[in-house]
Amino acid sequence: MIEYALLFGLGFLTAAFLAFLVSPAIHRRIVWYTENRMRATMPLSPQEVRAQKDMVRALYAAENARTTQDLVREREKSLSLQLKHDSVALDAGKFASEISALQAQIGDMSVEAAELRSHLRKDENYISQLKTSLHIAEQAGAAKDGELDALRTRLNKLAEQADNLKIDMAARDTQIESLTFKSGALRIERDNLRQDASLLQKRAKEAEQKLSQQEHTVIRFEDRAARDAAALSEKTTLLGRRQQDIAKLKEQVKAVNADLRKANRALRNAGLATVTTELVSEKQPPESAMPSELDTAAVAARLAEEVRARSAAVSESLLKAKTNTGNDGPIREEIAAIAANMVALTALNEGPSSPIRDLLPEPAEPREGERLDLAQRAATILSEPG
Repeated sequence: MIEYALLFGLGFLTAAFLAFLVSPAIHRRIVWYTENRMRATMPLSPQEVRAQKDMVRALYAAENARTTQDLVREREKSLSLQLKHDSVALDAGKFASEISALQAQIGDMSVEAAELRSHLRKDENYISQLKTSLHIAEQAGAAKDGELDALRTRLNKLAEQADNLKIDMAARDTQIESLTFKSGALRIERDNLRQDASLLQKRAKEAEQKLSQQEHTVIRFEDRAARDAAALSEKTTLLGRRQQDIAKLKEQVKAVNADLRKANRALRNAGLATVTTELVSEKQPPESAMPSELDTAAVAARLAEEVRARSAAVSESLLKAKTNTGNDGPIREEIAAIAANMVALTALNEGPSSPIRDLLPEPAEPREGERLDLAQRAATILSEPG
C-alpha cells in the first residue's frame, strides 16, 4: 500500500513538473493566438494593450505561484512518506530480528521439551518395571510371609544405601567444587611459572652472552699470561746468565785476592808496605743488588703460575656454569682477582719504572660490604711482600 502511494505521488509530481514546464509554451501560444484574433477583430489602444498585458502577467504570476505552492506541498508530502517508509522499514527489521530470536528460543525450548519427554519416558519405563517387580514381590509375599519380612528389611537397607549414596553424591559435589578451585589455582600457578620460565630464559640468554664475553676476556688473559710467562722465562734465562757472570767474577775476585795475599806476604817478607784489597768492595754492590732482583723474579714467576692455575679453574667453572647459572658471583670475583694479578704481574715485569704503579691508588683495607675495584686489588697485591 505504501509503495502504491509513493508511486502515485511520484507520478503526480512528474505530471505537475511536466505541466509546469509545458505551461509557459502553451500560454505563449494562447496569448499569441488571442492577440492575433483581437488585432484582427478590433483595434486596441496602447493603454488597453498594456493593461491587458499587465493583467495577463498578473494571472500568469498567480498561476505560477499556485503551481509552486502545490509542488512544495507535494514535495513535503513525498518527504513525509519517505520518512514514514524508513521508520516502517526499521520497525520491520527489528520485528524480523525479534521473530528470529523467538524462533531460536522456540527451537531451544522444543529441544528441551524433547529431552524432558525422553527423560519422562525413561522414568515411566522405570516406574513400570518397578510396578511389575512390586507386583511379583507382592505375589511372592502373599505366598511367603517370611520372605516378605526379609524383603522389607532389604528395602530398608536399600533406603539406607540410597541415603548413603545421596550423602556420597553431596560429598563428591563438594570434592568437585574443591577440585575446580584447585584447578583455578593451578592455572594461575601455571601462568606464573610460564612467566618465570620466560624470565629465566631471558636471563639464561643474557648469562650466555655474558659468559661468551667472559670467555673472550679469559682467552685474552690467557694469551697475555702466556706472553708474560714467555717474558718471565726470558728474564729467568737472563738472570741465570747474570748469575753465571757473577760466579765467574767471584772466581776472578778470589784469584785476584789470592794474588794480592801472596804479594802482601812477599812484601811483608821484604819489609815493604802492603797493598789494600779494594776489588772486593768494588764488586760488592752487584752482589747486594742481586737478591732483590731474584725476589721480584720469583714473585713474578709465582704470580704467573697462580694466574695460569686460576684461569684454568675459571674456564672449567664457566663451562659448568652454562648448565647452572646460580654461581655467577664467585666466578666474577675470581675473574676480577685474575685481572688484578695480571696487572700486578705486568707492573713487576716492567720494574720500578712502570707507569702502572703511578696509576694505582694507595693500598687500603676494604670496608664491610664494599667491593674492591681492579686498581685497589692490584695495589694490595703489589704492596704485599714476597
